[in-house]
Amino acid sequence: MTYRIIAAIVPVMLLVTGCSEEKSTKADRVAAASVPGAPWGGAKDEMAKGAPASDVRESNDLVEFAYSYPKEAARIPDLAKFLDTDRQVKREALVAAAQRDQAASAKGEFPYHAHSHLQKWLRVTDTPRFLSLSAEIETYMGGAHGMTSFDTLLWDRNKRARLKPVDLFTSPAAFDAAVRDDFCARIKQAKAAKGIQAPDEPDSPFSKCPPASTQTIWVGSSDGRYLDRMTIAIAPYEIGPFAEGSYKINLPVTAALVRVAKPDFARDFLPIN
Repeated sequence: MTYRIIAAIVPVMLLVTGCSEEKSTKADRVAAASVPGAPWGGAKDEMAKGAPASDVRESNDLVEFAYSYPKEAARIPDLAKFLDTDRQVKREALVAAAQRDQAASAKGEFPYHAHSHLQKWLRVTDTPRFLSLSAEIETYMGGAHGMTSFDTLLWDRNKRARLKPVDLFTSPAAFDAAVRDDFCARIKQAKAAKGIQAPDEPDSPFSKCPPASTQTIWVGSSDGRYLDRMTIAIAPYEIGPFAEGSYKINLPVTAALVRVAKPDFARDFLPIN
């Protein structure tokens, strides 16, 4: 091959190489996902890729407020929008209640203590279909003590919708029947671990085992693919006085539980037996 031919070929090769290595920008991908016929929501999904976790905090003489959620939730546009709205609603409610109590405090000449709402969403599991989140919430509204509560959220990627774990089953009653014996036995074990014996009086508000479906359910996965475990979070006053605190009861996913799952969700569970 002559020098002239080589000299003519090399610039062309460099041009082709440069073109092949050129990477599309985020704007290019968003534009491509916005064209007619592209999957619904594709442009929003592209925009949300790489979004960081959200952590909003505020502290002053009136309120202490904190609300956070993980990056996995931030990268699902519709879910992030819901959580941002939830954060705004809860902050506004906190501020409104605090302002009322602060005004009453000034008129009644008693001290005002800042109200608080501290909520942190955590990832429980992230399977190909579901993002499961848990939340622990600490609030104080000026009483003798603060309060602990829980929340749960399940994002179904197939349906692009928010669910509660109990929505995966044919009915709350069917769910309760499938887990009742194990759930109630583990409550007794958890109480015994604290040195507490369940009251024998039938009229006691804490003598009965509550339906699991009325508590906060978190579903998880040991392999990142199938749902095979859950935790039932129980807030203070539900099964004991405030001094007992809260409980977190771990339960496996059993064959009995999978049998009462809705057909669309049954294949997403993996029973232990």
